[in-house]
Amino acid sequence: MKNLSFVLNIVLFAAVGFLYYYNFSIKKTETATKPGSSLLTTDTHGYRPPLAYVELDSLNEKIIFIKERRKELEAEMKAIEQEQENGYRGLQAQKDNFLKKGAAITEAEAQAFQGKLIDQQQQIDTRKQELSQKLNEKSFSIMEDIQKKLKSFLTEYNQDKKYMYIFTTGTGLDYMVFKDSSLNITNDVIKGMNVKMKTEANK
Repeated sequence: MKNLSFVLNIVLFAAVGFLYYYNFSIKKTETATKPGSSLLTTDTHGYRPPLAYVELDSLNEKIIFIKERRKELEAEMKAIEQEQENGYRGLQAQKDNFLKKGAAITEAEAQAFQGKLIDQQQQIDTRKQELSQKLNEKSFSIMEDIQKKLKSFLTEYNQDKKYMYIFTTGTGLDYMVFKDSSLNITNDVIKGMNVKMKTEANK
């Protein structure tokens, strides 16, 4: 289950990790920033850096679609763990009932019962592995879906911005030693993605 937990913990981060070095249009324009969008600093010549960044932690916590997918995966993982625990409790109950026979238990009965418990435990473990594998596959499918949706949104978003690069910054991924907050487009992405996902859901 440790492997599944690891995958679950990183899958949504990996889903937007492609933004870390995502290359948009190389063309530079002086298109004005739309009202409500991030205002970028310019020098005396009106030059605007063709760079921007988003805060990865904020995307994962505030984009509703991502939050819902994460909760969905967490709920399924919890259900798998609960099923295994229930199975083990069942085995323990069988063992307790068998031992109530005390001295009346023969060696042959004890060996047969032990073999039965081992078989049942293997079945429980095998089922958990199968369910965990399916959850892993679903996690990667969700990751690909999130990538597709983010790429679609950012392609539209960047039509008038014309950024050459959009980077991500976040826990364990913060490789920028300095960040100009005027280049932060996180709120734009969060608001835009939430609106886009809500609109698509209502279609």
